[in-house]
Amino acid sequence: LEAAMPNQNAMIARKKELPLQDDSSNLFLQVMICIAVFLFGVTLAGVLSINSMLATWNESILGSLTVQVMPINDINAEQAKAQTLAQQEKAVELLQSKPEVDKVTPLNNEQLQKLIQPWLGDGVEINELPIPRLIDVRLKPGAEVDFIRWAEELAEAAPQASLDNHKLWLNKLIKFADGLKVLALAVLALVIVITSGAIFYCTQTSLGLHKHIIEILHLMGAKDTYVAQQYAKRTAWLGFLGGIYGLFLAIPTIFVIANLARQIEGGIISEARLTFSDWSAILSLPLFSMLIAMMTAYYTVKKTLEKFM
Repeated sequence: LEAAMPNQNAMIARKKELPLQDDSSNLFLQVMICIAVFLFGVTLAGVLSINSMLATWNESILGSLTVQVMPINDINAEQAKAQTLAQQEKAVELLQSKPEVDKVTPLNNEQLQKLIQPWLGDGVEINELPIPRLIDVRLKPGAEVDFIRWAEELAEAAPQASLDNHKLWLNKLIKFADGLKVLALAVLALVIVITSGAIFYCTQTSLGLHKHIIEILHLMGAKDTYVAQQYAKRTAWLGFLGGIYGLFLAIPTIFVIANLARQIEGGIISEARLTFSDWSAILSLPLFSMLIAMMTAYYTVKKTLEKFM
């Protein structure tokens, strides 16, 4: 018996008693984890892009107002244009007098031309159209504005002017974006649950296949923790490889979707950006999949062996 002890200890020390590398479920697990990381990566990029888009909206839109000066209709076009510009000047003077305002910028003809170009096309002369004059108003950070009072004062100073604080339609956009984000987070949670379930059942199947070897290891003095560690190490490696393959597929897909979004010129979707920290989170997905696979396999083996051994 004593002569057999060194051989026994050497056998356990080698940690190769379980032929886990030959399990038929290894390829299935790699494919499952690859698909999961692919879906997780693309969805995570979407969530992070939505966060970036919301931050951009809050910074660029919530801190601004737009004043619209409707054109005055008159038989004399030149006189009507002069009266419209006079109304614009009065509105600008009133807005510049407000302490909450940081900057007031009346849009010139060239800027208005760029705004209407996507709808009316090239070659449209703005001077020939009775279009409203627009004034961009930037507010100071943290400024509290009484929009009703401002609208009343603006109507007195320039009857053709009206105030738009973007709040109504922006709130709808934010609710829509938040809904998309919740849906994406639900997809992420579902991907984790399905992947963990696949690892759980594959591990249990492998335990059944290697039941006799595990029983021999127990007779030789091996603990449940030792068997669980072997499964955890093997599954962690499969999780890492599957994560690498999934990330390899996800990154080009993210760039394709980003390129499609950039083609929406002037659209709100083009405001979405992925920062360095966002890309760091995406590139760390193979480590995340490895951790999930390792923990799931370890605790599956521990709980299963506690019940049946």
